[in-house]
Amino acid sequence: MLRKNEEFKIEFSDVKFHESVKKKAWRGIYEWLDSLVYAICLILLIFTFVFRVVGVNGRSMNPTLNHGDWLLVTAVTTNIERGDIVITTQPNILNEPLVKRVIAIGGDTVDIDFDNHTVTVNGEVLDEPYIAAPTARRGDFTYPLTVPDGYLFLMGDNRNDSTDSRFKIVGFIDERYVLGVAKVRVYPLGDWRLSDNEQ
Repeated sequence: MLRKNEEFKIEFSDVKFHESVKKKAWRGIYEWLDSLVYAICLILLIFTFVFRVVGVNGRSMNPTLNHGDWLLVTAVTTNIERGDIVITTQPNILNEPLVKRVIAIGGDTVDIDFDNHTVTVNGEVLDEPYIAAPTARRGDFTYPLTVPDGYLFLMGDNRNDSTDSRFKIVGFIDERYVLGVAKVRVYPLGDWRLSDNEQ
């Protein structure tokens, strides 16, 4: 038979054991929540300063991009090249960001022959396997024209259903308004490539 002080010791040690288990459980939950908060903050920082996800609205980039596609876009745009697909937030009459392809950069001379459906940059006819149909929609500029430094000349891949730099309501795009350069398609899932040239 246990004495009273032995019973008290057993009961007291049981209470201490249960309190220790509770503390460990709460500590585990706290550490898990702490890690979760840090992970969310890191993701937010990455998607604010490094990458953004942008949706495609409309058919102007068919067949390369479709309405409803989602793109992973670099938020750092130090080097924009001809052929890049960019998102621009430059104010326009459409009141929406535009997703277009860079045809020419500052200092380039662009000429479009609407009879032969060719686009020439700096005297060289572009090979454009990505377009939906030959370029026939004229816009309201006279060609040839030279792109000012710090600006871009953009066109949609669906040339005959795209409002782009051929029209004065869009015009040349100030590079400072480029939100980013599209790198991969994140939706629909499994269709990552932005062109047939990518491996």
